[in-house]
Amino acid sequence: MLEIKDSVAVITGGGGGIGLAVAKYWVQNGGKVVIADVAEKFLEQGEAEIKALHGDVASVVCNVTNEDDCAKLADAAIEKFGKINLVAPFAGIIKDGLMLSTDRKTGKVNRKMSLEQFQTVIDINLTGVFLTVRECVERMINHNCKGLICLVSSTGSLGTAGQINYSSSKAAMSVMPKVITAEFFRRGLADKIRCVAIAPGYVGTPMVKGMNQKALDKIIEQVPIGRLVEPEEVAAFVGDIYRNEALAGDVFYIHGGLRLGSKG
Repeated sequence: MLEIKDSVAVITGGGGGIGLAVAKYWVQNGGKVVIADVAEKFLEQGEAEIKALHGDVASVVCNVTNEDDCAKLADAAIEKFGKINLVAPFAGIIKDGLMLSTDRKTGKVNRKMSLEQFQTVIDINLTGVFLTVRECVERMINHNCKGLICLVSSTGSLGTAGQINYSSSKAAMSVMPKVITAEFFRRGLADKIRCVAIAPGYVGTPMVKGMNQKALDKIIEQVPIGRLVEPEEVAAFVGDIYRNEALAGDVFYIHGGLRLGSKG
């Protein structure tokens, strides 16, 4: 079993949502964190909230699609704390829309998802994860660190209408733990650095809670526990997986028993 106390977590998307919840959980359990975000305002707010918990924290403005930024983030963790034990690339966006939309009267296509709308989500949610993990794990190997890569997939990876970009990126997160674990196994590293993905359902982040109430009620109707999953519950789940060294190479769902309808 690993201990969170004195371990170092590098968390992208750390300025809010699940990323910030994990960072707070980490320091409350005696760990240290490096939080990163592209939005400097939210990053500063997040750092202040962690410091209010008497947490040991450093923050780095980082565009996860930029190789140099990801390298600087990993270096900052080593320079500040001397090690990396948890890599949590939680930065992500949504730009929902149908691949093709049709006119109700004519049945002809009247709108389609732009390449920019598709590519931007892939760049941040997939390429950004690859770069963050590659740079952080390079430092973990070279500095003899033990720990966990924890990716974020989603129940959306099962295929949600209107999210061909987002669902594709999250489906990729579902296979990455298997690939990374297999590669590390070949190199004799799999006992030191594990890789998993968590797949949350509907989580009660400020963005979700701020939705139209009728739309939110319809979402909750699909959740057997009758409510949204709280960010703090996801953070605790990450902590449990980190501690348990038998959990590796797979995807672990945390969705309150969510059942997706045939229309996604």
